[in-house]
Amino acid sequence: MIDWLPEPRDPMVALAGGELPLIVRRHPRARRMTLRLADDGEGVQVTLPRWGTTREALAFAQDRADWLEAQRAKRPVRIEPAPGGTLTYRGQDLAIDWHADRPRKVVLGDGAILLGGPRETLCPRLKRWMQNEARALLAQDLAFYAARAGLAVPDFALSSARRRWGSCSSDGTVRLNWRLVQAPDPVRRSVVAHETAHRVHFDHSPRFHALLGELFEGDLPAAESWLKANGRALFSAFG
Repeated sequence: MIDWLPEPRDPMVALAGGELPLIVRRHPRARRMTLRLADDGEGVQVTLPRWGTTREALAFAQDRADWLEAQRAKRPVRIEPAPGGTLTYRGQDLAIDWHADRPRKVVLGDGAILLGGPRETLCPRLKRWMQNEARALLAQDLAFYAARAGLAVPDFALSSARRRWGSCSSDGTVRLNWRLVQAPDPVRRSVVAHETAHRVHFDHSPRFHALLGELFEGDLPAAESWLKANGRALFSAFG
């Protein structure tokens, strides 16, 4: 009788829409297996205790194929920016007005984004422009809320995280997701106000929420609801 089977090589999880590779992560403090869809939707990640096996991880993921299918269905359809299409900027859909004989530099026009240069570099140039716009707007927001809270303007960096819009480290450094430049201004600013409040109260205590209510000048529940309902769509452009 065979009581041992070799670990599967290149394990794949079978879903209705095709197979996805299994990514196994062993964590020394893990007490049970956990499952999630990879950030790009093109893999299945299982974290398991260090004594767990790949075979067990594969069975665990396969048993939850319906859940994985549902998670994939929630992901926004990727739409690469292209001439004649649109790009969302500060809550508005702007036409991408490209002509090869125009200057390469991206220019914000009336209801449109104007640019020229090589067609094959259009997408990365638009992404850099969006990130630069995000950096400038977020820097202004941080300075505004720092002054309102009586704090120095913090160091900050742009983030590309898919699960967090912002974060604040214990030393006060703030990270903000550059894709917030696509959201309406009050939504973007609500995230900056949130992270500024964390610089004072590193928790979600009543004191934190009270300070956040003092800092943010807009409708906080409306901003949070918008981000919850539309946040996934901000990842449809640029992958």
